[in-house]
Amino acid sequence: MSDREPPRRRVPGPARPVRPGGQRRPGPGARPARRPGAPRPGGPQALRLGSPRPRLRMISLALTLVMIAFVVRLLQVQAVDANAYVAKAEQNRYVGRTLAATRGGITDRNGVELATSVDAYDITADPTMFTQDTTKVTDAPEQAAALLGPILGQDVDTVAKKLRTKNTRYTLLAHRQTPQVWKQIKDLRNTLAVKAETDKSTVNFLAGVVAVPASKRVYPNGDLAAGILGWVNADGKGGGGVEQKLNKELSGKDGKIRYAQSGGRQVPTVGSTETPAVAGSDVELTINRDIQWAAQNAITQQVKASRADRGYVIVQDARSGEILAMANSPGFDPNDLTQANAAALGNAALQDAYEPGSTAKVMSMAAVLEENAATPATHVVVPNRLHRGDRLFQDDIDHATWNLTLNGVLAKSSNIGTILATGQLGKTQKEANQVLYSYLRKFGIGSYTGLGFPGETKGILAPADKWSTSQQYTIPFGQGMSINAMQAASVYSTIANGGVRVEPTLVRGSKGPDGRFTPSAQPKKTRVVSEKTAKTLAQMLESVVDDEQGTGAKARIPGYRVAGKTGTANRVDPATGKYHGYTSSFAGFAPADKPRITVYCAIQNATKGSYFGGQICGPIYKQVMEFALKTLQVPPTGAGAANLPVTFTP
Repeated sequence: MSDREPPRRRVPGPARPVRPGGQRRPGPGARPARRPGAPRPGGPQALRLGSPRPRLRMISLALTLVMIAFVVRLLQVQAVDANAYVAKAEQNRYVGRTLAATRGGITDRNGVELATSVDAYDITADPTMFTQDTTKVTDAPEQAAALLGPILGQDVDTVAKKLRTKNTRYTLLAHRQTPQVWKQIKDLRNTLAVKAETDKSTVNFLAGVVAVPASKRVYPNGDLAAGILGWVNADGKGGGGVEQKLNKELSGKDGKIRYAQSGGRQVPTVGSTETPAVAGSDVELTINRDIQWAAQNAITQQVKASRADRGYVIVQDARSGEILAMANSPGFDPNDLTQANAAALGNAALQDAYEPGSTAKVMSMAAVLEENAATPATHVVVPNRLHRGDRLFQDDIDHATWNLTLNGVLAKSSNIGTILATGQLGKTQKEANQVLYSYLRKFGIGSYTGLGFPGETKGILAPADKWSTSQQYTIPFGQGMSINAMQAASVYSTIANGGVRVEPTLVRGSKGPDGRFTPSAQPKKTRVVSEKTAKTLAQMLESVVDDEQGTGAKARIPGYRVAGKTGTANRVDPATGKYHGYTSSFAGFAPADKPRITVYCAIQNATKGSYFGGQICGPIYKQVMEFALKTLQVPPTGAGAANLPVTFTP
């Protein structure tokens, strides 16, 4: 066998396909055949289609970026800000509202209701239920307001504006509406809901209106004791009187509730969280409803008959200091403040400061007796005119020289006699002024009464060293200083209580939600004059009423010994600051020998008939005192009057 390899045999390749027309497809390495009409080599460049790969890459990159953005956002929502979005979802799904506490009631000393709270509703709405997206109507708020306005007694545009409130699911349409008002709205809403179910073109424009249980303040006796009670304002807070003074105790503590809602209604199957409201305490006042009525009726009639600016009557238990009545005229009805005169709001008996006049002489006499400067029988020669300082003083009537006892000076209400008597309080007029000032302060003049009543005035009493030339002679008979009616009544209660001043009280106590009664703190007591002085003053005050020469004869009460004092003072007009008109007053207590009740009356600027205190306030004193004695079943003592001498024979 030869070492040379035999030559390889040529293996035929696969047959080339034959093109139509008998032409074969060119083999490897063969020059492609030129298409008919194609440009020759070296001629113009042939057109070639672009590659799709760059576009695909760009699309892929864009999609990748979009997916990355989605993933990042998803991570942010699901992980980073998950709690925030959950909170927003909860906020939209859950609704919270306040559960108003029931306001405590106010009663008189016998449990008679003077102020109470009844069921009411706050009408609210969810503004998102009135949008175009929800209702498919552009003017849903206006159409809903057209239905609600007449029922709520509000302007339609005002209601529509509330329903268009943005970025909230709660708006208050009306406060404390009666159950009847809510029933009208609810019935109308239900009617629209039925129509909407049967007719898809009908829209229930009231679907987003709901009612929140609340309470409404009601004063069953109308204007009775309104000056004491005050009122509750639109925010549910006390706006005056006891309602304001004891607002915290009466209000209680509001609760809260949070619940799931759908379509403006609570979803009962989903849990809710609730903090119950705590009801306010009931307050018991010291006043007696019947005596309050008698006092208010009497002063209202006299103010009207005298065409006076206003008047007040206070009835006080002389032993305990408890106020049994505090009446003002004109008054107001706290159930409807829209009809009230702004000048009549408040409690004028505590807020008016005025010069008391001769009813203040009892304090001057108390100082004279307590300092042993004189006795009831001391002779006082009273001329027709008295020159002191830069003034010439006179009594309310012209008279020849009077030969009066100190008791007669008080009985006849002599200004000149009072000036002469108080001049004996010191070796000099300056010393006498200081002594008198100290007693006025002990009686509570120039200080708050202790009631802590909103708007109360403490009056005006300048220090003795600041008294003007005229004041040192006018203050002894009740001009040149100012007080309020409660201070005036307290002076007479101090005398009636044996010389011990008891701070007046208006609240007996309160009863909490647990039903337990808590009495008020005991009032402060202060010895002002001795029991002997107080008893002597009571006998002297009897002469004002019982003696034929006294100025208080119209205050006599058959069967009872009555102590009292008239007052007629020049009045400072609050509008001008100048003297104009008079303050007419009468103060006293009964029975005079065993005092139980004090009554004080004052009328400002009587313009018809008499303006003397004994003439227009004396009868009110008698009327109210008789009613109070009968109501409290206070019997006459049966003892005879002291009959102290009024005059002396020179």
